[in-house]
Amino acid sequence: MSTEQEPRTPQDELSQALPPEQPEVDDHAAALDELQDRWHRALADLDNLRKRHAKELDTVRNEERARTAAAWLPVVDNLDLALAHAGSDPSAVVEGVKAVRDQAVDVLRRLGYPRYEEPGVPFDPAVHEGVGTVDDPDAEPNTVVQVVRPGYGEGSRQLRPAAVIVSKRQE
Repeated sequence: MSTEQEPRTPQDELSQALPPEQPEVDDHAAALDELQDRWHRALADLDNLRKRHAKELDTVRNEERARTAAAWLPVVDNLDLALAHAGSDPSAVVEGVKAVRDQAVDVLRRLGYPRYEEPGVPFDPAVHEGVGTVDDPDAEPNTVVQVVRPGYGEGSRQLRPAAVIVSKRQE
């Protein structure tokens, strides 16, 4: 027998210095793989949810547009009738146009945007747009004297403020 030893490489020494893999490492790797798989599935679910929500939002938006347009169809029909009778009695045409305007105002009210045009109320910059001032001795200062253009809506659902002329302070 030879007492000679085989030459050792650095890799041999490293493999002897490291303990053999333990089952605990395998468990951690499996848990990590499971978590990564769940994470990828959650990301895919989130992406699918975003796509589904965008599609549903588009559907709801289109349905609401159709509902709103359908509410305006009678107004358009009555305007067509008024134009068809434009050659007849002018007072009847004027009455017809007033009725169509009232119908349009009612459509806006039913859609949640009531018309307001009341003079004599205190000026409120949240619902009024001041377009002028007048010196009116019969009116309280900072009061709406005349409504130039009515406003529509209320609170946070305001389409536009009423354009008004306001009484100024008398000096």
